[in-house]
Amino acid sequence: MRSPGVLHCDTEILVPFFDIDTMNVVWHGHYVKYLEIARCALLDKIGHNYAAMLESGYAWPVIDMQLRYVRGATFGQTLNVRASLVEWENRLKVNYLITDRTSGERLTRASTVQVAVQIASREMQLASPTVFIDAIEKALKC
Repeated sequence: MRSPGVLHCDTEILVPFFDIDTMNVVWHGHYVKYLEIARCALLDKIGHNYAAMLESGYAWPVIDMQLRYVRGATFGQTLNVRASLVEWENRLKVNYLITDRTSGERLTRASTVQVAVQIASREMQLASPTVFIDAIEKALKC
């Protein structure tokens, strides 16, 4: 079982027609977009989104992504995408669970790992920047 994380954010997504393929299910590559939408909502909740990351001098590229498809989503289906913060001290790891909003049926689970890269030097950091850790600690107290 995947870690539920210390902080999570749920995002509702209504599957648009242009995301489905000829098999009438969401094309597998679009799930990455759904994860990104949920991760952005989680970072907003933390109070340290991509704009704040950039302002602090760090980029956070995705270095690893895992997806496990259980059942395909379909046009018009309302999804719940839960993004859960799992790790943050040395890297940013987020677990995801995509379910049908109505039934709660699990459709996909995933995880992403990002690392801080100092923009000026383009060097990967071995520990998360203090400004990021401080934002998470503040969010955990709320």
